[in-house]
Amino acid sequence: MEFLQKVVPLHKEFAKILNQCSFFMLSELINKHEVSAANRLIDKASSVAIITHISPDGDALGSSLAMKHYLTSLGKDPVAVVVPNKFPQFLAWLPDADKIITFENSEAEATVILNEADLIVSLDFNDAKRIGKMGDVLLNSQAAKLMIDHHIDPAGFADVNISYPLSSSTCELIFRFICQSGNFQTISQPIAQCLYTGMMTDTGNFSYNSQNPELYNIVALLAEAGVNKDDIYNRVFNTYSAERLRLVGYCLYHKMKLYRFNKVYTVALITLSRPELMRFNFQSGDSEGIVNMPMQIDTVHYSCFMREDVDKIKVSFRSQGDRPVNEFAAQFFAGGGHKNAAGGEFYGKLEDAVQLFEKNLNRLINPESLKQ
Repeated sequence: MEFLQKVVPLHKEFAKILNQCSFFMLSELINKHEVSAANRLIDKASSVAIITHISPDGDALGSSLAMKHYLTSLGKDPVAVVVPNKFPQFLAWLPDADKIITFENSEAEATVILNEADLIVSLDFNDAKRIGKMGDVLLNSQAAKLMIDHHIDPAGFADVNISYPLSSSTCELIFRFICQSGNFQTISQPIAQCLYTGMMTDTGNFSYNSQNPELYNIVALLAEAGVNKDDIYNRVFNTYSAERLRLVGYCLYHKMKLYRFNKVYTVALITLSRPELMRFNFQSGDSEGIVNMPMQIDTVHYSCFMREDVDKIKVSFRSQGDRPVNEFAAQFFAGGGHKNAAGGEFYGKLEDAVQLFEKNLNRLINPESLKQ
């Protein structure tokens, strides 16, 4: 027992040293000039507004709230997070999520915040079109603008753009930005929880866009900062309603359509209309992850999910291995994203979106034809 009492503290201290070493092993992914330019904007600002895209997901909220906590630790006041519309309930536990302002519910208040801010930080999107009605307010605001994002083809609306599409998530970029700014010590437990949530959700619990070994050095550092990864997984993935589980079953049994290529099922499509969603008392976030489920079929390498929204069809794509879907999403559904995870929109009827998808399936599985 006396031996253990001596060894265990030493073991914990050794683990802490290893984690700190992993920080110094991280490459400086973000260009130094971009870091310096971003920090000049931050230094000049007192009031800051942080914004993200429509239908905020884990990376959008995680990066926004982490940045809020970080800027507050630097003495910035006020720092507000404004989102275009409602976010999923399974993300409501994130630190300070209860203080988020929703544009669609509080348009006047949100507009004042964006107009009076010294600095607007745009996270997890790179085109004003991705924030709906907030886009005009953003572009018309006289505030300095900083963008940090990991999607392709940035529109260039910001004064400083930190854009790295090969990064796993915007949360990873926020972590790197904090560290490259020399403020690693400011990463508190709330910041770490937010960052880990975004990294976890934007990689499908580290099942895609997550091959870079440095990503796991970052995870180790976040664990050292107080992240309980098992608890976060349960909070995000194991808090759905019974109706959501029934919706998933309905999708897989009644709505999943499979397409054959070379005599095997290669592509899957799931569609949900507004009446179908209402049948299952659909709530924001209930369709999260459904697009991934057909990928569990051994021969399916492409999956598409279409959900009818109020004024458009939301489209999500997934793929495996060296099979890009982002170019297909960009060409046919005004979207984009990562090689294996992308999304887009269609303005019209659900059946017309399906027809467009089916008409161009050969281009999905033969992406080289898109460049011709």
